[in-house]
Amino acid sequence: MHDKLTKKDIELMEKELEDRRLNIRPAIMEEVKRTRAFGDLSENYEYKAAKDAQRRNDSRVRYLENMIKTARLIDEEKGAPDGVKLYDKVTLWLPEDEEEMVIQVVSTVRTNPDAGLISLESPLGKMVLGAKVGAVVTVRVNDAYSYDAEIRAIEPAQDDGSAPLLPY
Repeated sequence: MHDKLTKKDIELMEKELEDRRLNIRPAIMEEVKRTRAFGDLSENYEYKAAKDAQRRNDSRVRYLENMIKTARLIDEEKGAPDGVKLYDKVTLWLPEDEEEMVIQVVSTVRTNPDAGLISLESPLGKMVLGAKVGAVVTVRVNDAYSYDAEIRAIEPAQDDGSAPLLPY
């Protein structure tokens, strides 16, 4: 795995992990026990649903444990002092579409392109990080397609923890 994560990413993962272990898992175990008493397990939908919830929770716990264990910590302040850093709000001009857009470059576990949260591993994220106001970056999506984006403004920002972790 070895995802590049911020301290806040790891804090959010540890918080979710604790909640899953201390609250969610006991509630699911109680539901499994309750539905098991309904009788014939081969036709007991409630029991099967409870067991599925248990498997999903256990899977998420393993995922979070592995992510935390193998994470490489990102230095959020690294880069040029006046260039784009992780979580800065960046206003881009896309000449091809004749429109402006505002993005934040975030870690891979917190992306949401619809909300303007772009992964630092994405083609756009890679090109924007470290760039300065006025720079025109060429974003290569694949061998056949690329586009230009001009950096119009950089508003320094910090990871306030509001961007949720991806479900998986």
